[in-house]
Amino acid sequence: MDTAEAAEAYDAMGHGEVDQAFVDRVIALGASVGHFLDVGTGPAQIPILLAQRCPDIHITAIDLSEEMLKIAKRHVADAGLTDRITLELVDAKTLPYPDNTFEGLISNSIVHHIHDAMQALQEMGRVTRPKGVVLIRDLIRPETPADAQVFVDRYAADDTPYQQKLYYDSFLAAFTIAEVNEMLTQVDLPGAVVVQSTDRHWSIERAG
Repeated sequence: MDTAEAAEAYDAMGHGEVDQAFVDRVIALGASVGHFLDVGTGPAQIPILLAQRCPDIHITAIDLSEEMLKIAKRHVADAGLTDRITLELVDAKTLPYPDNTFEGLISNSIVHHIHDAMQALQEMGRVTRPKGVVLIRDLIRPETPADAQVFVDRYAADDTPYQQKLYYDSFLAAFTIAEVNEMLTQVDLPGAVVVQSTDRHWSIERAG
């Protein structure tokens, strides 16, 4: 997502239903108040939805794509939430925050984009308080490329060929649930579990 074309194409894809389901789950896990970290915020639609639903939550939303943050800045301003959502250009593998900074941690569909996903997950665990709400969600890698194409045909049929390729490539770069379980054993997120949250997503979850 380093180019304006890729960022704008991602932003234009229909994420509304998925984003709303993500926020619904965060709230079901106990999110209501405090300082949350959103890792890989992209166009910032999830922190916007969360802030609208939970007026006592403040969110630091980070991304390593300057182009994505330009779009996010626009969306946050349009939503009138610049006082509660702080956007920062930050590498998830080297978070510039002290241990146990955040009451909550959220991250949607970013883990497969990170070259050293384990390092990023360890950093997320380090900066999150031991009893904080956690929801990290991403795609499940299908068994075959043909299976990935089935998901693209099912969920991105109305998107452009370029958007469909972004989605297809994301599936191939994603992790299996077994791989995520193995990574979680090396991350300081006590009480967190891995679940299959949809037909194409895994989640690391912890209730607050």
